[in-house]
Amino acid sequence: MLLNGKELSTKIKDDLRIHIRNKAYDNPPGLGVIIVGDRKDSLTYVKMKKRVCEQMGIISKTIHLSENSSTNNVISAVDIFNTDDSIHGILIQLPLPEHVDEEMVLTQVDINKDVDGFHSSNIGNLAMDKREPLFTPCTPLGCIRLLDEYKIELQGKNAVVIGKSNIVGLPISLMLMKRNATVTVCHIFTEDLKSIVQKADILVSACGQAQMVKGDWLKEGVVVVDIGISHIPDPEDPDKTIIVGDVDFEEAKEKASYITPVPGGVGPMTIAMLMENTISAYEKLKF
Repeated sequence: MLLNGKELSTKIKDDLRIHIRNKAYDNPPGLGVIIVGDRKDSLTYVKMKKRVCEQMGIISKTIHLSENSSTNNVISAVDIFNTDDSIHGILIQLPLPEHVDEEMVLTQVDINKDVDGFHSSNIGNLAMDKREPLFTPCTPLGCIRLLDEYKIELQGKNAVVIGKSNIVGLPISLMLMKRNATVTVCHIFTEDLKSIVQKADILVSACGQAQMVKGDWLKEGVVVVDIGISHIPDPEDPDKTIIVGDVDFEEAKEKASYITPVPGGVGPMTIAMLMENTISAYEKLKF
């Protein structure tokens, strides 16, 4: 069965629109986005987020900095949004250029506006038992919401996470542990990855390696959450590309009990969670 993130994200956004309308806010929520450079994928994501904000009735402001901007330049942009009363959530479009100190930039975001959940205090609280962050990173949060929607049990299950990035792998691992799953985190130095994946009841892959996970890597009935996004040549038209995930979907669907499509799985959920976090930030600041 497909874990249909597109369908669930539409429902969540519809519910949020009704919530905003019923609350009759004096002023609309506002999201401030900072993008550095001209990466095509980043520009596409920012444009998509802006469009969804408009549909939701959320103000969207963007600061677009040049590729050669310094860490201090980016921090100055963060400070503009930190002190802007019309902005209630701040999003730093990642990745930043290599010469920019990403950790320093993320820590400068006002924690009350950290709707991406990457501030060290939010990640720290996510890691600790009996503590909750103000905000949780949007992609991992979207994965958990998707699993919950389909009533997939996490407690006691063997969960394997491929990738340990601060954006996805680390926070989703912490969230799964808080739900009492037994979690194995794999990465570039993991030996015999295939044998580890074969033991997974739940597989979450976020390594960005196109169709790396094959059908014979999976045990029967596994739940597959594929966060990877890669562009590969279209087998039917070499002049075009198609989007695929980390998991070979055609092979995996024969083994999996549930699986996210790529695209249409986790991606739409990420944006829905960003909208939800932004509205939450607004209400925490206003009420």
